[in-house]
Amino acid sequence: MKDTIIYFFTDSVAFKVLIGITIISATSGIVGTFSFLRKKTLVGDAIAHSLFPGICLGFIFSGTKDPFYLMLGSLITGWLSVWLIDVLTAKSKLSSDTSIAFVSTFFFAIGAVLLSFISGSSNGNQSGLKDFLFGKAATMTNDDINVFVFLSLIIFLVVILFFKYFQLISFNKEFAKSIGIKVNLIEFLLSTITVLTVAIGIQSVGVVLTSALLIAPAATARYWTNNLPKMLFYSALIGVSSGVLGVFISSTKENMPTGPWIVFILFFFILLTLLFSSNKGWFSMVRKQRINRQKMAEENVLKVFYQLAELGVKNVTYSEFLNKRQMDTKELTNTIVSLIKKGFINNDFQLYKLSEKGEVEAARIVRFHRLWELYLTKRLNFKEDHIHGTAETIEHLITPEIEKELLKELKFPTADPHNKNIPY
Repeated sequence: MKDTIIYFFTDSVAFKVLIGITIISATSGIVGTFSFLRKKTLVGDAIAHSLFPGICLGFIFSGTKDPFYLMLGSLITGWLSVWLIDVLTAKSKLSSDTSIAFVSTFFFAIGAVLLSFISGSSNGNQSGLKDFLFGKAATMTNDDINVFVFLSLIIFLVVILFFKYFQLISFNKEFAKSIGIKVNLIEFLLSTITVLTVAIGIQSVGVVLTSALLIAPAATARYWTNNLPKMLFYSALIGVSSGVLGVFISSTKENMPTGPWIVFILFFFILLTLLFSSNKGWFSMVRKQRINRQKMAEENVLKVFYQLAELGVKNVTYSEFLNKRQMDTKELTNTIVSLIKKGFINNDFQLYKLSEKGEVEAARIVRFHRLWELYLTKRLNFKEDHIHGTAETIEHLITPEIEKELLKELKFPTADPHNKNIPY
């Protein structure tokens, strides 16, 4: 691996390939973010498959693998696929997903037929066209790199100039229409840069897998942030990292395709994100669930202590608690230990009592419970014997803002439906 890294930074051609992959991956990550947010991820896959016949047509008409003609042909068929998807969805009974599936397979079939025709011809320049299926960064020429850099700069410029419009229609298309924004024009620009992005990405990951480079970085970045500028940065970073690592790995052996390795690394990033993301990762969700369960257990214990204190039982034993509320003994022990550490409960030779801090907190929980029971009976016409379970759940979710509205709505009541005092 060390020799491979040295090779990429010392060999001029290899270094240009590395630069090309970096630009392609960054562009795909940024443009793919808008496709992901607009819920048009499958359109990118259809565009990728539709570019294949365009590449073949560009080669047939030019007789060479000149990137200008290949790109021109791919752009024409790419845009044709977008138009055809919109027409089929709007003018027929086909759903959007069905239209996309039909168009992608139809265009790919045409590309396969054209590739067979080219393979049977006598044109000696045809070698290398099959690399567009799975991608092979090593086949990039200086002309390819120059075209990709030029198109990527155009895409970056369009994103910068129209960022606020792209952001608006990605999150609220109807609002954008209502304030006079020409949504059709903005969508045309987005579709155009998407086609361009897919076209330049084909060289690195190929027709079959290029949609992954467009969508996977954005989907991964979405797990790490809710901020669009940060999401664009993370998506570009993930795309570049996957692209560069894929090129390094594929260069270690001859005839190893680049595209599958890039997608494999993208999958690895997605897997790490699903496990470790701070917002929605599996470990984060498990941790939040554990914290919520502990919070609910602590609040339930404090509520029982308050209710027993109302009955005159200030010093509580385990048996007295369990007579009032059934609870696993181990869970009860762990919860009481936690409450003692937080200063809510005092322990005096296995007799447990609410501290002053604990009395305030317990009164808050009981107040929420009894306010919600009163709201259910007064405003939602629940029967008194059908409200405890619902209040038992909601009491853990009531915020100070909701409490304020409940008090205002119920006119600061002093008793719940069971004529028990509502503590303040």
